[in-house]
Amino acid sequence: MGMERNHGGCMAVRSLPPPSIPKCSHPASVANADDQTCGSPRWIEKGLSCVCMKRKGTYERICINLTPLQEQRLQRLKHRMNVYFDASRREHQEALRALWYATYPNKELSGLISDQWKEMGWQGRDPSTDFRGAGFISLENLLFFAKTFCNSFQRLLNKQCGKRATWEYPFAVAGVNITFMIMQMLDLQSTKARTFVRAVFIQMLSEDEWAFDLLYCVAFMVMDKQWLERNASYMEFNEVLKSTRAQLERELLMDDVMRIEDMPSYSLLL
Repeated sequence: MGMERNHGGCMAVRSLPPPSIPKCSHPASVANADDQTCGSPRWIEKGLSCVCMKRKGTYERICINLTPLQEQRLQRLKHRMNVYFDASRREHQEALRALWYATYPNKELSGLISDQWKEMGWQGRDPSTDFRGAGFISLENLLFFAKTFCNSFQRLLNKQCGKRATWEYPFAVAGVNITFMIMQMLDLQSTKARTFVRAVFIQMLSEDEWAFDLLYCVAFMVMDKQWLERNASYMEFNEVLKSTRAQLERELLMDDVMRIEDMPSYSLLL
C-alpha cells in the first residue's frame, strides 16, 4: 500500500495487489508427518524455520526466518513501541498539537495543559499523563487515524453512530488502550514467534510499513461496533476490548486475508 500525505487533511490510501506468501523449502513430507500439530504454536517451539498453517485444505508455510526488509521494519516498529511520551521533547509537543488541530481544525488550542483536552476524551487537563501505558506510538496512532480516515475518526470522536450509552468510553483514552491491546496481541517484543497472528502480521508488515497503524484504525472501528452491539457502558470497556481482540485475531487468520485491507472489518473505515 502506498501513502500520499496531504498536509491539510486526510491521506489518500492507494491499494496494491495482494502479496504472495513466501514458501519455505521444507519438503511436503514434513507437513504430512506432523498433521496433528499443524496449526499449533508448538510447531514454532520445535525450532523449525517455518510455521505450517492449513489454508483451504492445503498447507501454506509462513517463514519465521525474517527477510532483511521484514527485520528492518520489525525493528523500526519495535523502536516506536519503546519510545515513552516525553512532554519535554519538542517533537512530542508538536505531535500533540498536531493531534489537536487534526481533531479540531477550527478551534484554537490554549495550551498543552488545558481543560480543552477533556473534550477529546483525556482524563484530565494534561494528556501526557495518559500515555504511560502505551507510549508515544499511541499518540502516533491517534494522529494517523485522524489524518488518514478523518471522517471515520470524527464519527467515533463525536459518537455519531448508533444508540449511545449514558456513560460512554472516553475517546482518546480508549485509543491508548487499543494501541496497548494490539501490542500485546501481536507479541512483537518477544524474541521468538509464539503465535500465528504475529507471523501473519510480520508478513503484512513487509508489504506495508503502515500495517500497525492501519490495524489500529480497524481495531478502533471494531471496538466501537461491538460497543454498540452490546449496548455497553463504561464499566464493560475491558470486556469489549477482549472481544475486539478476538475478532481481529479471527480476521487476521482468515484464508484470504493477506493485507490489513483484506480484513472484513476494514470496510468499516470506508
